[in-house]
Amino acid sequence: MFTTTLNQMAVLALYILIGFTVARVGVVGRDASGVLSKLENAVFIPALVAGTFMKNFTVATFSFAWRLLLFSLALELLVIPLAILCSRLVSKSAYMRNIYTYGLAFSNFGFMGIPIVSALFPEYEMYYIIFTLPLWTLIYVWAVPSLLLGDSDKRQSVGGKLKNLVNPMFIALLIGAVVGLSGLRVPSFITTVVDALGACMSPIAMIVTGITFAHIKIRRVLSDAGIYIVSFLRLAVFPLLFSGLFLLVTRIFSLTPSAYYFVCLVCSLAMPLGLNTVVVPAALGKDTSVAAGMALISHALSVISIPLILMLFIA
Repeated sequence: MFTTTLNQMAVLALYILIGFTVARVGVVGRDASGVLSKLENAVFIPALVAGTFMKNFTVATFSFAWRLLLFSLALELLVIPLAILCSRLVSKSAYMRNIYTYGLAFSNFGFMGIPIVSALFPEYEMYYIIFTLPLWTLIYVWAVPSLLLGDSDKRQSVGGKLKNLVNPMFIALLIGAVVGLSGLRVPSFITTVVDALGACMSPIAMIVTGITFAHIKIRRVLSDAGIYIVSFLRLAVFPLLFSGLFLLVTRIFSLTPSAYYFVCLVCSLAMPLGLNTVVVPAALGKDTSVAAGMALISHALSVISIPLILMLFIA
């Protein structure tokens, strides 16, 4: 478990280092993070979302895994209110509360979670991918439009919220869902392009994080107590709390759910904070220094926390 986690962290760290280096030596300018973030929001993330739903959001998926989908949705609907409450206690800034809420509500369950599940629990990989579909849906139906794209300093009208909802990521989700459910055959050259573009999402996100670090005062950012509080909540409190609650409920009601339910729950909750808190605000020209610090710290600490959580509940 430790080796798998460390290997994935080494990949992330190298991407961050590449971004930091090219920015520091002047290969790219200050505007590079904004340009790359716009590409992320307009091309790479939509491609990842579309590809995920085209492959996995199918009638066959619902026929054997609808209970897992409901379980995932119910779990996230419990996590989100706690994330909102915790973020309000950590920060008074509306913008930072949105960033913290997103980070606590949605972990890096994709780029970090899928490789770790694939390596440690290969027999449950398909179940885990299905489990993440409601999470992707909530991210691009609610979290990105409301928390990351919206104006945190102003009360949004219904029209404003709907306008934020009409974004490339949500449109890609709809297209992917329609293709997946209908069973429509897409030409291979299209799926090849979609898969290739989607694979760029996480590497570019970490490179953007590195570029952001190259242009900020790292010592000041890393001295922000909120980064460590939110990272601790994400890596320790949330997985311990909800995993323990799941075990308690199953024992009280004498339930014997399949093992993959617990693997999906623990692995999705144990991952570090997601990367959208960096790339989405950066595309809008917002300050991403604290979000980048949060991503760096939480991913670094996850080298220790993920193996401990998995060994405690699953091993």
